Amino acid sequence: MDNFAPTDLAARLTGPVTSEPAANGHAPSRLPAGWSGGVFPGDGPEVRDVRFSFLPLTDCAPFLVGLKKGFFAEFGLNASLHRAPSWTASRDALVSGEVHAAHMLYGMPLASRLGILGQNRTPLIIPWMLARNGQAITLGKKYSGQIGAEAKALYKHAAEKRDAGRPLVFAHTLPPGTHALWLRYWLAAGGIDPDRDVALITIPPPMMVKNLAGGRLDGFCAGEPWNARAVAEGVGYTAITSQTIWPDHPEKVCAFTAEFAERHPRTVKAVLKALHAASAWCDDPANATELAELVAGPDYLNCAAEAIRVRLQSGFAYGDGRLSGAAPGLAFHARNTNCPQARECLWFLSQYRRWGLVHGAPDYAGVTRSVLRPDLFAEAMRELSVPADPAETRAVKLFDGKIFDPETPEDYAQSFALKSPKG
Repeated sequence: MDNFAPTDLAARLTGPVTSEPAANGHAPSRLPAGWSGGVFPGDGPEVRDVRFSFLPLTDCAPFLVGLKKGFFAEFGLNASLHRAPSWTASRDALVSGEVHAAHMLYGMPLASRLGILGQNRTPLIIPWMLARNGQAITLGKKYSGQIGAEAKALYKHAAEKRDAGRPLVFAHTLPPGTHALWLRYWLAAGGIDPDRDVALITIPPPMMVKNLAGGRLDGFCAGEPWNARAVAEGVGYTAITSQTIWPDHPEKVCAFTAEFAERHPRTVKAVLKALHAASAWCDDPANATELAELVAGPDYLNCAAEAIRVRLQSGFAYGDGRLSGAAPGLAFHARNTNCPQARECLWFLSQYRRWGLVHGAPDYAGVTRSVLRPDLFAEAMRELSVPADPAETRAVKLFDGKIFDPETPEDYAQSFALKSPKG
Protein backbone atom coordinates (compact mmCIF):
# COMPACT_ATOMS: atom_id res chain seq x y z
CA MET A 1 0.00 0.00 0.00
CA ASP A 2 1.16 3.50 -0.72
CA ASN A 3 1.86 5.61 2.34
CA PHE A 4 0.55 8.63 0.41
CA ALA A 5 -2.22 8.96 -2.11
CA PRO A 6 -2.03 11.85 -4.59
CA THR A 7 -4.82 11.24 -7.07
CA ASP A 8 -2.69 11.57 -10.21
CA LEU A 9 0.40 9.72 -9.03
CA ALA A 10 -0.36 6.53 -10.93
CA ALA A 11 -0.58 8.42 -14.19
CA ARG A 12 3.04 9.52 -13.97
CA LEU A 13 4.88 7.21 -11.60
CA THR A 14 4.63 3.45 -11.94
CA GLY A 15 5.76 0.47 -9.95
CA PRO A 16 5.05 -0.49 -6.37
CA VAL A 17 6.08 1.47 -3.33
CA THR A 18 8.81 -0.60 -1.74
CA SER A 19 9.25 1.05 1.62
CA GLU A 20 11.32 -1.26 3.80
CA PRO A 21 13.17 -1.25 7.09
CA ALA A 22 16.79 -2.33 7.25
CA ALA A 23 17.00 -5.45 5.10
CA ASN A 24 20.07 -6.97 6.72
CA GLY A 25 18.16 -8.47 9.61
CA HIS A 26 19.90 -6.59 12.41
CA ALA A 27 19.84 -3.20 14.09
CA PRO A 28 21.51 -0.26 12.31
CA SER A 29 25.26 -0.54 12.60
CA ARG A 30 26.18 3.15 12.72
CA LEU A 31 23.83 4.26 15.49
CA PRO A 32 22.74 2.70 18.80
CA ALA A 33 19.51 0.72 18.66
CA GLY A 34 16.51 3.02 19.07
CA TRP A 35 18.31 6.16 17.86
CA SER A 36 18.35 7.75 14.44
CA GLY A 37 20.11 10.67 12.78
CA GLY A 38 22.26 11.76 15.73
CA VAL A 39 22.84 11.49 19.45
CA PHE A 40 19.32 12.63 20.32
CA PRO A 41 16.04 11.85 18.52
CA GLY A 42 15.58 15.57 17.86
CA ASP A 43 18.73 15.51 15.73
CA GLY A 44 17.10 13.13 13.26
CA PRO A 45 15.61 13.97 9.88
CA GLU A 46 12.59 16.31 9.85
CA VAL A 47 10.92 14.05 7.26
CA ARG A 48 11.38 10.35 7.86
CA ASP A 49 9.16 8.93 5.10
CA VAL A 50 11.22 9.99 2.09
CA ARG A 51 10.01 9.19 -1.42
CA PHE A 52 12.43 8.87 -4.34
CA SER A 53 11.66 8.73 -8.06
CA PHE A 54 13.91 6.86 -10.48
CA LEU A 55 14.10 5.75 -14.08
CA PRO A 56 14.99 2.16 -15.06
CA LEU A 57 18.70 2.67 -15.64
CA THR A 58 21.68 1.01 -13.98
CA ASP A 59 22.78 4.27 -12.39
CA CYS A 60 19.69 4.37 -10.16
CA ALA A 61 21.48 1.65 -8.16
CA PRO A 62 22.48 3.75 -5.09
CA PHE A 63 18.79 4.42 -4.34
CA LEU A 64 17.92 0.74 -4.58
CA VAL A 65 20.96 -0.40 -2.60
CA GLY A 66 20.24 2.24 0.04
CA LEU A 67 16.80 0.71 0.43
CA LYS A 68 17.56 -2.99 0.12
CA LYS A 69 20.76 -3.03 2.17
CA GLY A 70 19.29 -0.88 4.94
CA PHE A 71 21.45 2.23 4.54
CA PHE A 72 18.50 4.62 4.47
CA ALA A 73 17.09 2.99 7.60
CA GLU A 74 20.44 3.36 9.36
CA PHE A 75 20.10 7.12 9.06
CA GLY A 76 16.52 7.28 10.27
CA LEU A 77 14.77 7.24 6.89
CA ASN A 78 11.83 5.11 5.81
CA ALA A 79 12.51 5.23 2.07
CA SER A 80 10.23 4.29 -0.81
CA LEU A 81 11.10 4.16 -4.51
CA HIS A 82 8.78 5.07 -7.37
CA ARG A 83 9.54 4.28 -11.00
CA ALA A 84 8.88 7.17 -13.40
CA PRO A 85 8.06 6.65 -17.09
CA SER A 86 10.14 9.63 -18.25
CA TRP A 87 12.56 12.25 -17.03
CA THR A 88 9.95 14.99 -17.20
CA ALA A 89 7.54 12.90 -15.13
CA SER A 90 10.25 12.45 -12.52
CA ARG A 91 10.89 16.20 -12.51
CA ASP A 92 7.16 16.99 -12.22
CA ALA A 93 6.78 14.61 -9.28
CA LEU A 94 9.68 16.33 -7.50
CA VAL A 95 8.36 19.83 -8.16
CA SER A 96 4.84 18.92 -7.02
CA GLY A 97 6.09 17.33 -3.79
CA GLU A 98 4.90 13.84 -4.70
CA VAL A 99 8.49 12.73 -4.18
CA HIS A 100 11.19 14.39 -2.10
CA ALA A 101 14.30 13.49 -4.13
CA ALA A 102 14.83 12.36 -7.69
CA HIS A 103 17.21 10.45 -9.93
CA MET A 104 17.91 13.05 -12.64
CA LEU A 105 20.03 13.76 -15.66
CA TYR A 106 22.76 16.21 -14.72
CA GLY A 107 21.40 18.90 -17.01
CA MET A 108 17.83 18.93 -15.72
CA PRO A 109 18.32 21.22 -12.69
CA LEU A 110 20.37 23.53 -14.92
CA ALA A 111 17.62 23.53 -17.54
CA SER A 112 15.01 24.30 -14.89
CA ARG A 113 17.05 27.25 -13.66
CA LEU A 114 17.40 28.56 -17.24
CA GLY A 115 13.77 27.95 -18.25
CA ILE A 116 14.73 25.48 -20.99
CA LEU A 117 12.20 22.82 -19.96
CA GLY A 118 9.03 24.91 -20.25
CA GLN A 119 7.58 27.51 -17.97
CA ASN A 120 8.18 25.74 -14.65
CA ARG A 121 11.39 27.21 -13.25
CA THR A 122 11.15 25.77 -9.75
CA PRO A 123 14.69 25.98 -8.33
CA LEU A 124 16.32 22.55 -8.14
CA ILE A 125 19.66 21.77 -6.56
CA ILE A 126 22.42 19.18 -6.94
CA PRO A 127 24.08 18.30 -3.61
CA TRP A 128 25.04 14.78 -4.72
CA MET A 129 26.41 13.15 -7.86
CA LEU A 130 24.96 9.66 -8.23
CA ALA A 131 27.18 8.38 -11.03
CA ARG A 132 29.79 9.08 -13.65
CA ASN A 133 30.29 7.31 -16.99
CA GLY A 134 28.18 4.34 -18.03
CA GLN A 135 26.39 5.67 -21.14
CA ALA A 136 27.02 4.91 -24.81
CA ILE A 137 26.09 5.67 -28.39
CA THR A 138 24.62 2.58 -30.05
CA LEU A 139 24.27 2.18 -33.82
CA GLY A 140 22.19 -0.26 -35.84
CA LYS A 141 23.87 -3.52 -36.81
CA LYS A 142 24.02 -2.46 -40.49
CA TYR A 143 26.83 -0.03 -39.60
CA SER A 144 28.98 -2.66 -37.89
CA GLY A 145 32.48 -2.74 -39.33
CA GLN A 146 31.98 0.64 -41.01
CA ILE A 147 31.47 3.12 -38.17
CA GLY A 148 33.51 2.94 -34.99
CA ALA A 149 34.51 5.52 -32.42
CA GLU A 150 34.60 8.42 -34.89
CA ALA A 151 31.45 9.78 -36.51
CA LYS A 152 33.36 11.18 -39.49
CA ALA A 153 33.00 7.75 -41.12
CA LEU A 154 29.25 8.39 -41.07
CA TYR A 155 29.48 11.83 -42.65
CA LYS A 156 29.04 10.89 -46.33
CA HIS A 157 26.12 8.58 -45.65
CA ALA A 158 24.42 11.18 -43.44
CA ALA A 159 24.81 13.83 -46.16
CA GLU A 160 23.35 11.55 -48.84
CA LYS A 161 20.33 10.69 -46.69
CA ARG A 162 19.84 14.36 -45.80
CA ASP A 163 19.92 15.42 -49.44
CA ALA A 164 17.41 12.69 -50.31
CA GLY A 165 15.01 14.06 -47.70
CA ARG A 166 15.30 10.98 -45.49
CA PRO A 167 17.81 11.98 -42.80
CA LEU A 168 19.30 9.50 -40.40
CA VAL A 169 17.38 9.35 -37.12
CA PHE A 170 19.06 9.30 -33.71
CA ALA A 171 17.32 9.19 -30.34
CA HIS A 172 18.22 10.63 -26.97
CA THR A 173 16.29 11.13 -23.75
CA LEU A 174 15.91 14.92 -23.27
CA PRO A 175 17.21 17.93 -25.25
CA PRO A 176 19.21 19.51 -22.37
CA GLY A 177 20.15 16.13 -20.90
CA THR A 178 23.45 14.33 -20.88
CA HIS A 179 22.59 11.87 -23.65
CA ALA A 180 21.66 14.64 -26.06
CA LEU A 181 24.96 16.41 -25.40
CA TRP A 182 27.13 13.29 -25.80
CA LEU A 183 25.33 12.51 -29.06
CA ARG A 184 25.65 16.08 -30.36
CA TYR A 185 29.32 16.31 -29.39
CA TRP A 186 30.14 13.00 -31.09
CA LEU A 187 28.30 13.82 -34.32
CA ALA A 188 29.78 17.31 -34.53
CA ALA A 189 33.30 16.02 -33.91
CA GLY A 190 32.80 13.99 -37.11
CA GLY A 191 31.64 17.02 -39.08
CA ILE A 192 27.93 16.15 -38.85
CA ASP A 193 25.67 19.03 -37.84
CA PRO A 194 23.13 17.50 -35.43
CA ASP A 195 20.57 20.21 -36.26
CA ARG A 196 20.84 20.10 -40.06
CA ASP A 197 22.32 16.80 -41.21
CA VAL A 198 20.33 14.30 -39.13
CA ALA A 199 17.06 14.12 -37.20
CA LEU A 200 17.20 13.96 -33.40
CA ILE A 201 14.19 12.68 -31.49
CA THR A 202 13.38 12.23 -27.80
CA ILE A 203 12.05 8.91 -26.51
CA PRO A 204 12.40 6.96 -23.22
CA PRO A 205 15.30 4.48 -23.09
CA PRO A 206 13.13 1.32 -23.04
CA MET A 207 11.75 2.28 -26.48
CA MET A 208 15.15 2.67 -28.11
CA VAL A 209 16.16 -0.96 -28.60
CA LYS A 210 12.79 -1.90 -30.08
CA ASN A 211 12.85 1.02 -32.53
CA LEU A 212 16.45 0.25 -33.48
CA ALA A 213 15.43 -3.34 -34.22
CA GLY A 214 12.49 -2.11 -36.31
CA GLY A 215 14.71 0.10 -38.44
CA ARG A 216 13.06 3.31 -37.28
CA LEU A 217 16.28 4.46 -35.62
CA ASP A 218 19.82 4.53 -36.95
CA GLY A 219 21.23 4.96 -33.47
CA PHE A 220 20.67 6.25 -29.96
CA CYS A 221 22.45 7.52 -26.89
CA ALA A 222 21.27 6.24 -23.52
CA GLY A 223 22.42 4.80 -20.25
CA GLU A 224 22.92 1.15 -19.48
CA PRO A 225 21.60 -1.47 -19.69
CA TRP A 226 19.98 -0.41 -22.97
CA ASN A 227 23.21 -0.40 -24.99
CA ALA A 228 24.11 -3.84 -23.67
CA ARG A 229 20.60 -5.06 -24.49
CA ALA A 230 20.95 -3.92 -28.10
CA VAL A 231 24.13 -6.00 -28.33
CA ALA A 232 22.57 -9.01 -26.57
CA GLU A 233 19.54 -8.93 -28.88
CA GLY A 234 21.75 -8.67 -31.97
CA VAL A 235 20.22 -5.43 -33.23
CA GLY A 236 23.03 -2.98 -32.55
CA TYR A 237 26.53 -2.37 -31.28
CA THR A 238 28.31 0.26 -29.24
CA ALA A 239 30.07 2.83 -31.41
CA ILE A 240 31.59 4.69 -28.47
CA THR A 241 31.05 4.95 -24.72
CA SER A 242 30.47 8.27 -23.02
CA GLN A 243 33.51 7.69 -20.82
CA THR A 244 35.59 7.53 -23.98
CA ILE A 245 34.21 10.92 -25.00
CA TRP A 246 34.97 12.35 -21.54
CA PRO A 247 36.51 10.05 -18.90
CA ASP A 248 34.67 10.35 -15.57
CA HIS A 249 32.13 12.81 -16.92
CA PRO A 250 29.14 13.84 -14.77
CA GLU A 251 26.01 11.84 -15.45
CA LYS A 252 23.12 11.37 -12.99
CA VAL A 253 22.39 13.28 -9.79
CA CYS A 254 20.22 13.12 -6.72
CA ALA A 255 18.19 16.33 -6.99
CA PHE A 256 16.01 18.16 -4.47
CA THR A 257 13.98 21.32 -4.74
CA ALA A 258 15.81 24.23 -3.17
CA GLU A 259 12.77 24.85 -0.95
CA PHE A 260 12.77 21.30 0.43
CA ALA A 261 16.49 21.48 1.22
CA GLU A 262 16.04 24.82 2.96
CA ARG A 263 13.15 23.60 5.11
CA HIS A 264 14.52 20.11 5.84
CA PRO A 265 18.32 20.29 6.07
CA ARG A 266 18.66 17.28 8.39
CA THR A 267 16.61 15.14 6.01
CA VAL A 268 18.85 16.08 3.10
CA LYS A 269 21.96 15.29 5.12
CA ALA A 270 20.52 11.93 6.14
CA VAL A 271 19.86 11.09 2.49
CA LEU A 272 23.40 12.07 1.51
CA LYS A 273 24.93 10.04 4.32
CA ALA A 274 22.93 6.97 3.28
CA LEU A 275 23.90 7.49 -0.36
CA HIS A 276 27.55 7.68 0.68
CA ALA A 277 27.32 4.22 2.21
CA ALA A 278 25.25 2.83 -0.67
CA SER A 279 27.56 4.27 -3.33
CA ALA A 280 30.65 2.78 -1.72
CA TRP A 281 28.86 -0.58 -1.63
CA CYS A 282 27.94 -0.27 -5.31
CA ASP A 283 31.54 0.42 -6.35
CA ASP A 284 32.99 -2.62 -4.57
CA PRO A 285 33.78 -5.19 -7.31
CA ALA A 286 32.92 -7.96 -4.85
CA ASN A 287 29.31 -6.76 -4.94
CA ALA A 288 28.95 -6.58 -8.73
CA THR A 289 26.93 -9.76 -9.16
CA GLU A 290 24.57 -8.99 -6.28
CA LEU A 291 24.21 -5.39 -7.46
CA ALA A 292 23.23 -6.55 -10.96
CA GLU A 293 20.68 -8.99 -9.57
CA LEU A 294 19.12 -6.32 -7.34
CA VAL A 295 18.80 -3.72 -10.09
CA ALA A 296 17.57 -6.25 -12.66
CA GLY A 297 14.49 -7.11 -10.58
CA PRO A 298 10.98 -6.86 -12.09
CA ASP A 299 10.10 -3.73 -10.08
CA TYR A 300 13.21 -1.93 -11.27
CA LEU A 301 14.93 -2.59 -14.63
CA ASN A 302 13.18 -5.91 -15.37
CA CYS A 303 15.98 -7.33 -17.49
CA ALA A 304 18.69 -9.98 -17.43
CA ALA A 305 21.18 -9.32 -14.63
CA GLU A 306 24.08 -10.12 -16.95
CA ALA A 307 23.21 -7.12 -19.17
CA ILE A 308 23.85 -4.94 -16.13
CA ARG A 309 26.85 -6.73 -14.65
CA VAL A 310 28.86 -6.92 -17.88
CA ARG A 311 29.06 -3.11 -18.22
CA LEU A 312 29.75 -2.10 -14.65
CA GLN A 313 33.50 -2.08 -15.31
CA SER A 314 35.85 -1.68 -18.27
CA GLY A 315 36.84 -4.33 -20.79
CA PHE A 316 33.42 -5.31 -22.17
CA ALA A 317 32.53 -6.21 -25.76
CA TYR A 318 31.08 -3.52 -28.03
CA GLY A 319 29.29 -6.06 -30.22
CA ASP A 320 31.29 -5.42 -33.40
CA GLY A 321 34.51 -7.20 -32.46
CA ARG A 322 35.98 -4.32 -30.44
CA LEU A 323 36.42 -4.09 -26.68
CA SER A 324 35.90 -1.05 -24.46
CA GLY A 325 39.57 -1.07 -23.48
CA ALA A 326 40.92 0.87 -20.52
CA ALA A 327 38.29 3.62 -20.34
CA PRO A 328 36.86 3.70 -16.80
CA GLY A 329 33.60 1.93 -16.10
CA LEU A 330 30.48 3.16 -14.34
CA ALA A 331 31.53 4.95 -11.14
CA PHE A 332 29.26 5.38 -8.12
CA HIS A 333 31.86 6.43 -5.52
CA ALA A 334 35.47 6.20 -6.69
CA ARG A 335 37.55 9.12 -7.93
CA ASN A 336 35.52 11.80 -6.17
CA THR A 337 32.34 10.80 -7.99
CA ASN A 338 29.86 12.25 -5.52
CA CYS A 339 31.00 15.83 -5.04
CA PRO A 340 29.37 18.36 -7.42
CA GLN A 341 32.07 20.17 -9.40
CA ALA A 342 31.72 23.67 -10.83
CA ARG A 343 33.85 22.97 -13.90
CA GLU A 344 31.36 20.33 -15.03
CA CYS A 345 28.40 22.66 -14.68
CA LEU A 346 30.28 25.28 -16.69
CA TRP A 347 30.92 22.77 -19.49
CA PHE A 348 27.20 21.96 -19.71
CA LEU A 349 26.31 25.64 -19.84
CA SER A 350 28.84 26.14 -22.64
CA GLN A 351 27.14 23.41 -24.66
CA TYR A 352 23.69 24.92 -24.09
CA ARG A 353 25.14 28.13 -25.51
CA ARG A 354 26.79 26.26 -28.39
CA TRP A 355 23.58 24.54 -29.47
CA GLY A 356 21.21 27.46 -29.04
CA LEU A 357 19.36 26.14 -26.01
CA VAL A 358 20.06 29.54 -24.46
CA HIS A 359 20.26 32.83 -26.33
CA GLY A 360 23.25 34.92 -25.45
CA ALA A 361 25.88 34.04 -22.89
CA PRO A 362 24.30 32.45 -19.81
CA ASP A 363 25.17 33.59 -16.31
CA TYR A 364 27.82 30.89 -15.98
CA ALA A 365 28.87 31.71 -12.42
CA GLY A 366 25.38 32.56 -11.14
CA VAL A 367 23.72 29.41 -12.43
CA THR A 368 26.54 27.27 -11.09
CA ARG A 369 26.30 28.83 -7.61
CA SER A 370 22.53 28.46 -7.44
CA VAL A 371 22.29 24.85 -8.68
CA LEU A 372 25.39 23.10 -7.34
CA ARG A 373 25.51 22.66 -3.57
CA PRO A 374 28.91 21.20 -2.66
CA ASP A 375 28.46 22.89 0.72
CA LEU A 376 25.64 20.47 1.60
CA PHE A 377 27.75 17.57 0.38
CA ALA A 378 30.72 18.70 2.49
CA GLU A 379 28.61 19.23 5.62
CA ALA A 380 27.11 15.74 5.41
CA MET A 381 30.53 14.17 4.85
CA ARG A 382 32.05 16.16 7.73
CA GLU A 383 29.46 14.70 10.09
CA LEU A 384 30.59 11.25 8.94
CA SER A 385 34.25 12.22 9.40
CA VAL A 386 34.74 11.60 5.69
CA PRO A 387 37.15 14.00 3.96
CA ALA A 388 35.39 16.04 1.28
CA ASP A 389 37.67 16.29 -1.72
CA PRO A 390 38.44 19.82 -2.90
CA ALA A 391 36.87 21.25 -6.01
CA GLU A 392 38.47 20.18 -9.28
CA THR A 393 39.53 23.17 -11.38
CA ARG A 394 41.80 21.63 -14.01
CA ALA A 395 41.01 21.92 -17.71
CA VAL A 396 39.17 19.00 -19.32
CA LYS A 397 40.32 17.24 -22.50
CA LEU A 398 37.63 15.43 -24.47
CA PHE A 399 38.15 12.61 -26.95
CA ASP A 400 38.60 14.89 -29.97
CA GLY A 401 41.53 16.66 -28.31
CA LYS A 402 39.65 19.89 -27.65
CA ILE A 403 40.42 21.48 -24.27
CA PHE A 404 37.80 23.01 -21.99
CA ASP A 405 39.19 25.63 -19.62
CA PRO A 406 36.62 26.33 -16.88
CA GLU A 407 38.01 29.84 -16.56
CA THR A 408 36.76 30.74 -20.05
CA PRO A 409 33.51 28.86 -20.79
CA GLU A 410 32.13 31.46 -23.21
CA ASP A 411 35.30 31.43 -25.32
CA TYR A 412 35.03 27.66 -25.45
CA ALA A 413 31.36 27.78 -26.52
CA GLN A 414 32.20 30.15 -29.35
CA SER A 415 35.29 28.24 -30.52
CA PHE A 416 33.48 25.38 -32.27
CA ALA A 417 33.17 25.34 -36.06
CA LEU A 418 29.81 23.59 -35.72
CA LYS A 419 27.37 25.45 -33.50
CA SER A 420 23.83 26.77 -33.68
CA PRO A 421 23.29 30.25 -35.13
CA LYS A 422 20.63 30.68 -32.44
CA GLY A 423 23.21 30.70 -29.62
